[in-house]
Amino acid sequence: MLQELLCRQKDVLMILPYVAVVQEKIRGLLHFGIELDFLVEEYAGSKGRLPPVKRRRKRSVFVATIEKGHSLVNALIETGRMSDLGLVVVDELHMIGEGSRGALLEMTLAKILYTSQATQIIGMSATLNNVGDLQQFLRAEYYTGDFRPQVELKEYIKINDTIYEVDDKAEAGFTFSRLLEYKYSAGQQKLDPDHVVALATEVIPDHSCLIFCPTKKNCENVAEMICKFLSKEYVKHREKEKADVIRNLRAIGDGSFCPILKHTVPFGIAYHHSGLTNDERRQIEEAYSAGVICLLACTSTLAAGVNLPARRVILRAPYISTDFLKKNQYKQMIGRAGRAGIDTVGESILIVQEKDTHLVRSLVGGPLENCYSNLVKEITGGIQSLLLSVIGLKIARNVEEIYHFMGGTFFGVQQKILSKEKSLWEITRESLECLIKKGLLQGKITWENEEEAHGDLRITRLGQASFKGGIDLAYYDVLYEDLKRGLQGLVLESCLHLIYLVTPYDMISLCNPDWMIYFRQFSHLSSAEQNVAEILGVPESYIMRKASGQAIKKTVDKSIVNRFYLSFVLYALLRETDIWKVAEKFHLPRGYVQNLLSRAAAFSSCVLRFCEELEEFWVYRGLFAELTKKLTFCVRTELIPLMEVAGVLKARAEQLHGAGYRSLAHLANADPGVLVSTVDRLSRHQARQIISSAQMLLREKAEALQAEVDDLWQLPDDIPPDALRRPP
Repeated sequence: MLQELLCRQKDVLMILPYVAVVQEKIRGLLHFGIELDFLVEEYAGSKGRLPPVKRRRKRSVFVATIEKGHSLVNALIETGRMSDLGLVVVDELHMIGEGSRGALLEMTLAKILYTSQATQIIGMSATLNNVGDLQQFLRAEYYTGDFRPQVELKEYIKINDTIYEVDDKAEAGFTFSRLLEYKYSAGQQKLDPDHVVALATEVIPDHSCLIFCPTKKNCENVAEMICKFLSKEYVKHREKEKADVIRNLRAIGDGSFCPILKHTVPFGIAYHHSGLTNDERRQIEEAYSAGVICLLACTSTLAAGVNLPARRVILRAPYISTDFLKKNQYKQMIGRAGRAGIDTVGESILIVQEKDTHLVRSLVGGPLENCYSNLVKEITGGIQSLLLSVIGLKIARNVEEIYHFMGGTFFGVQQKILSKEKSLWEITRESLECLIKKGLLQGKITWENEEEAHGDLRITRLGQASFKGGIDLAYYDVLYEDLKRGLQGLVLESCLHLIYLVTPYDMISLCNPDWMIYFRQFSHLSSAEQNVAEILGVPESYIMRKASGQAIKKTVDKSIVNRFYLSFVLYALLRETDIWKVAEKFHLPRGYVQNLLSRAAAFSSCVLRFCEELEEFWVYRGLFAELTKKLTFCVRTELIPLMEVAGVLKARAEQLHGAGYRSLAHLANADPGVLVSTVDRLSRHQARQIISSAQMLLREKAEALQAEVDDLWQLPDDIPPDALRRPP
């Protein structure tokens, strides 16, 4: 990446699986950017300008999620700027075989390969099997190795009280290692039948331990259970630093504090899953990295998330929820064992019930699962979406060109394996006809015979809006109708109506309203807000009957009712800006509430781009631009400039503002020592990161303004250069 930025003077795109990983990578790259004079730009959620600002003097590294990476590549192709992009780095490449996000990653890479011969792609993964298919798709060279810098990984299986070492050469797949020695009382044995405490206390508190659990609830239960076995000596270990962590967690919640963490953190133990807020997760991760928290009970998402290695990794069961572990999931989890530069060895222990022994043999000894394209499985979010954008970006204009493009996709490489009933030609034909029927494409196609057709295709205005906005084609028509209906009676006395329009459709199925809370919230609506409910078709009588458990004869659209409930949650968040209070009010996990907020912010930016492409929706543009900003930060207006800084979340922004740091410029010019002394519980390392991020943001803004100035002074071709003189 540095070679591309500094020597070849080209931009770089790095695609990472999750927002948290994007933010971690940005923090790691900031110092390089400041010292070596390139820009580091975040593309995650609603962040990132599309198309990116064209820099004349500096190169940029775009750090993006899969979704935003796809939007960024689309924008570069559309503006004819793919030649600016020298390198694309994809981490966790095996995710190309995982659902709609995998389909999106495949689309991104297929477009890069088709439109740019000069852009290099580097894909990385620790869990790939059918590499040949990916090599053919990416036209790639392949390098593999099993070297782990400085750290040896030893794999173990625990059955009852016996521990076996995984051994490929052994007939059974593993050999006897030792018996587990830990004295339990009768009551303790019942509390911890799988000997999790025995395994954990062999390494903590002097070394770190991760315990992967099948469910979020199990994480919390395991963390609490272990604490019941630990002596007061564990509380005394780094006691002062743990007290700081507790103070920080309490400050994050504005006095609210998870009772489980309140009990477990003094022992150096915490849980880690999506039920935590971003601020809480960051605090726990930092405490774990520093060794203050020595054990995390976590879900499988941590395996592909931020960098939190451990001396010992314990898998509580060979299951994720009720599904048996896949080999690549197992490898991701045990890959966390071993801290380079800290430990010389890493250990993984998989706890197994006797009934699952035969399954575990194939898990630890068998090959990794093959990676398959999801382009056709994800119908609306896959092949139809791809074909729409290929035509919208003018990558292909007729059926022959489209078919040629499809042959170069990962699905095209695997088509004979994945679709035996239909050929690639038939699948392409059916998808195009479906898009024409939906009114997203126009054109008359004459289908002569197998693999021969005539006729050009062009995208409609609605199709252009859908692909530019990144709208899932399962919802494009619903969104269009919702926006059109809004024009007939948009209620602007509050932002409830606007919030409803950007409440994500794909979260409706996960919504299970508490009808008593729903009715209580409904009863507190103002007359204008009740008017919104009436316009949308959410009758108060229906909510009242559901709350009282009465039979309901009247038919209503449940998806609208459920979506309006989610809108209540978002509306409460924008008014109170306190995730804890809103989560408590609606009896929802605080992590779920924050996820809803970030998804709504991202969808709001998509809806804004959708409206920008349709003249009839011009009135929405300014409204959604402002709403997207509100949803992205969800804080008091004066905190927004500070929230733009990488690593600064709400609690930290309030601290900085309270200490007198009110602007980016003020932060960028701060002295790390002074910052540490004026902001409570801020380390020197964190202070340097905040200052570097503020400096980087200022540079970005200055570069963007300079680019605008240069554009203004750019003379048209028909005016001689000496006709105007630019002032010094």
